[in-house]
Amino acid sequence: MTLPRIDHLGIIVPDLDAAVARLSALLGQAPHRRDLPEVDLHIAEFQTENLKIELITYSGPAEFARRVMGEQIGLNHLTIVVDNVEDALARLRPVGFTVQHGFPRRGAHGTVAFFERDAATGLLFEVCALDRDN
Repeated sequence: MTLPRIDHLGIIVPDLDAAVARLSALLGQAPHRRDLPEVDLHIAEFQTENLKIELITYSGPAEFARRVMGEQIGLNHLTIVVDNVEDALARLRPVGFTVQHGFPRRGAHGTVAFFERDAATGLLFEVCALDRDN
């Protein structure tokens, strides 16, 4: 059996520069930064041996992103890599996972789908079919 691969943990931060400074000191590296203006997000990603840490801050009204991820600061979502998002949705819907409106869609790392917040863990779960360069 192939073990699941966690691509990244998404963490919402109030001050991206301050959070980048802290994690840069802790991890000994600078992040890869990018903006997603279509959803009003600034992102800084740190690559570790086993996963990415994605720091996220809203850059404007971010209506879509705020609806998907919410306002709470801190650990927000866990992203699992899948070969095919539609196949993953077909497998997960029957066992109680509800896809958020507007998904699947193009995301920061490939084709993604966010589910409604999980009552058991308080987390958002995301599945992602990665682009080849990720």
